[in-house]
Amino acid sequence: MVRSPYELSTPADVLAGLHPRLRTYFGAVPPGHVGRGTGVFDVVGTPRRWLWPVLVWFARDAVMFPVWEQDVPFTVENRPVRVGRGPGTQGHVAVRAHRTFRFRAGDRTMVDAITAGPDGLVDHLGRHGRVSALLRAEVDPDGPDAGALRLVSTRVTFRALGREWGLPAAVAPRVTLVERFDDDADLQRVSLVLRAPIVGTLYRYEGAFRYAVVPEGER
Repeated sequence: MVRSPYELSTPADVLAGLHPRLRTYFGAVPPGHVGRGTGVFDVVGTPRRWLWPVLVWFARDAVMFPVWEQDVPFTVENRPVRVGRGPGTQGHVAVRAHRTFRFRAGDRTMVDAITAGPDGLVDHLGRHGRVSALLRAEVDPDGPDAGALRLVSTRVTFRALGREWGLPAAVAPRVTLVERFDDDADLQRVSLVLRAPIVGTLYRYEGAFRYAVVPEGER
C-alpha cells in the first residue's frame, strides 16, 4: 500500500481529524498520477524591500522571491518522488511540489520536497534542498479552522561544506503553514507565514485553489 509522507510520519488519530476534502491533498499520489491545483494568492512576498537582496539569493534556488504582489494566479503540481542525503538515506518516500506564480514580471516556480524523517516531516526547500525544516503536524479539532492541518517548523538546518548545520532556536525563523477547506466556497485555502525572532514576519503567501489527483497525461 502506497502511503504519503504525512501518513508515514503523523499519528493516524491526528490525520483522522482532517477535513475529508483535505485527505486527498495529504494522501498518497499513486504512481503515474499527479496532484494538480489552480487558484489565486491574495498576497505573495514581503513589503519589506530591505529584505529583497536576501530573497534574490533564495530565488536562485526556487525557494522565495523578492516580490510583494496581490491577486497572483498560481498552479501547483505534486508528484511522488524519492529523496535522501548520504548513504542509507536514499529512497525515502517524498512529495515534490512545484508552485508556479504568475507574477507581473513573469512566471516563477517555487520547489520543495516533503519527506518523512525519523523525527517527523522534513521539508527540503528549493531545487537542491540546501535548506530543510523539521515540521510538527497538528489538526485543529474545533473552532473556525476545524479539520485544518497546521505545520509548524521546530528546527531549521542548512547544508554547506558537506554537512548539516542547525540554526540556534534564538535566531531560527519559524514557518507556520495552514491548509484548510472552505465548504461554502468549495475551495482549499492555504496560508504560509515565515517569521523571525525580533524582526517579525519575513515572508508570506495566502490564497485559495481547487485540487485533484489525475493521471499524469490528463489536463
